[in-house]
Amino acid sequence: MSPDLWLPVFTGPLDDLVDRIHREIEKYADEAGIEKAFVEIELVDGARYAVESLAPEPGYGFVTIQPHQENGTPALVIVPVGSIKRIELSSTAERPAAVGFSIPHA
Repeated sequence: MSPDLWLPVFTGPLDDLVDRIHREIEKYADEAGIEKAFVEIELVDGARYAVESLAPEPGYGFVTIQPHQENGTPALVIVPVGSIKRIELSSTAERPAAVGFSIPHA
């Protein structure tokens, strides 16, 4: 990594961050009039995952990404939260073969 590269560092509780991301995804789906949003996460190393879910575990600065299962896609990816470059939301209608993001409900 370049020493000039700035990465955001999250120092707050990961549960709150992930809850806020879930709320934004849910808000987007409601406003778009769709049942589930298509969520894609890009990491700073360029890896991109179509995401089924995001969890604040195991904590200590790490989150767990569960990608949609495709050939060669890992079942789970545990990454430092600072390695997430961007999160993209779109309609599943724009991606006919896609399955949307699952928001956990308490």
